Amino acid sequence: MTNNSVTTKPLFPALFLATGLSIRTILPVFANTTQKTQIISQSGKKVEITLVTYAVTKAAYSKIIPDFVAKWKREKGQDVIIRESYGGSGSQTRAVIDGLGADVVALALAGDIKKIEQAGLIQPGWEKEAPNNAIVTRSVVALETRAGNPKNIKTWADLTKPNVKIVTANPKTSGGAKWNFLALWGAVVKNGGNESQALKFVTNVFKNVIVLPKDARESSDAFYKKGQGDVLLNYENEVILAAQQGKTDTSYIVPPVNISIDAPVAVVDKNVDKHGNREVAEAFVKFLFTPQAQREFTKVGFRPVDSTVSKEVQNKFPKIVKLYTVDSLGGWNGVQKKFFADSAIFDKIQSGRR
Repeated sequence: MTNNSVTTKPLFPALFLATGLSIRTILPVFANTTQKTQIISQSGKKVEITLVTYAVTKAAYSKIIPDFVAKWKREKGQDVIIRESYGGSGSQTRAVIDGLGADVVALALAGDIKKIEQAGLIQPGWEKEAPNNAIVTRSVVALETRAGNPKNIKTWADLTKPNVKIVTANPKTSGGAKWNFLALWGAVVKNGGNESQALKFVTNVFKNVIVLPKDARESSDAFYKKGQGDVLLNYENEVILAAQQGKTDTSYIVPPVNISIDAPVAVVDKNVDKHGNREVAEAFVKFLFTPQAQREFTKVGFRPVDSTVSKEVQNKFPKIVKLYTVDSLGGWNGVQKKFFADSAIFDKIQSGRR
């Protein structure tokens, strides 16, 4: 396996996320999620929607939501209340299927939205209902090390060193962790190796994993706040955001053979029809693809999908030499069955660790 790496310093300035809007916190309906309400005005006719999304998007939506609410008020003269729920993508998916009344879901992987579709809440063909096949952000997997990189971690292969302690979320509950796992697998099979070599490599990496939090946010907290591990496997955007928030000033490595972390969004048809808010839910989804919203995603480290914004920031992200997609690994249905279903490859790797 040939290994190369790009090491970079955080490239985005700290953001001031205060919106100046009234924010009212309410109790979560489901455990392990956080909900809040952002309101422009208490007067006049109102419409409500609920956004259910994964943990690491919160900083971006704290800017995007007020922008959309203000735009809707200007254009429609109507006040919008957007309720938000954040958590691990897999946990959020189960919550929606179990009754959390999401009108819009923006999750970490298409496979999670497919599960909601299979539960009868979203109509087939949702990928074509939004721009860019409903992929609203992109990222890649980054490796963040302790200050000065004392373990000299520069490549995917370095993760198998016997003295390296790794933090990554659990792919049984976290969409982000599924991407981490697939990036590790692809580091071999998309770089000249075969599946037997990939299995050996990923098995050896997980021997060095010391903690498996339930989502990307908790894995970041384990690394930054609790000081666990020598290296954190995480979204590139999460590493950038952590630097902006002053959690770290360390370098991070973006391996040039990497997976495109494609995050989709969809309207939950059954719920919007029940709530009578389809118009505003669909408008909110479309707003996420505008240059205005895409710039906010980019400011907190996501790679934009809008071509105009992509050109604006093309020199702000490390170059990827070989970028592959989940489709090249068999698509989410195949990947779920092969790697993450009960008794599949991840479970077998885990049972070998015990």
